[in-house]
Amino acid sequence: MSEAPAMDDGGARQGPGVGDIAPDFVLSNQFGEPISLTALRGNAVAIVFYPFAFSGICTGELCELRDNLAEFVDAGVRLLAVSVDSKYTLRAYAEAQDLAFDLLSDFWPHGEVSRLYGVFDAERGMAGRGTFLIDSAGVIRDAFSTPAGQARPLERYRRALEQL
Repeated sequence: MSEAPAMDDGGARQGPGVGDIAPDFVLSNQFGEPISLTALRGNAVAIVFYPFAFSGICTGELCELRDNLAEFVDAGVRLLAVSVDSKYTLRAYAEAQDLAFDLLSDFWPHGEVSRLYGVFDAERGMAGRGTFLIDSAGVIRDAFSTPAGQARPLERYRRALEQL
């Protein structure tokens, strides 16, 4: 598992890293409501990029976060999960998996926010598994990722929450 900021295929840093101000964005959640990172200032945020709704590893990861959501709430962290799926797919996914946190659609322009954070896989047309923990002032306090096909362990999220 990588502790470094997101990388492109050539190994060069492509997104924001620890200590940087998190790039702002506005994406629709599964209900079509706009969620703005700037509007969430004053609260810590965990942004969890994942490839696709309804896929095996992603479902396992998000259900594990669902089952441990109280740890984020207790730490005062708002959980945002971002994929390139449409808001309609995300709503069906949230209902099917009983996900009670925001699933944000980076559908169009396709992967724009994933690109901004350096986690878009252009060859596959999907977000990679990148996580960014952002403090209440908008500063990235931790960033980590795993390669395609490998889930992020819950323990790594717990270590990230300790950074606040």
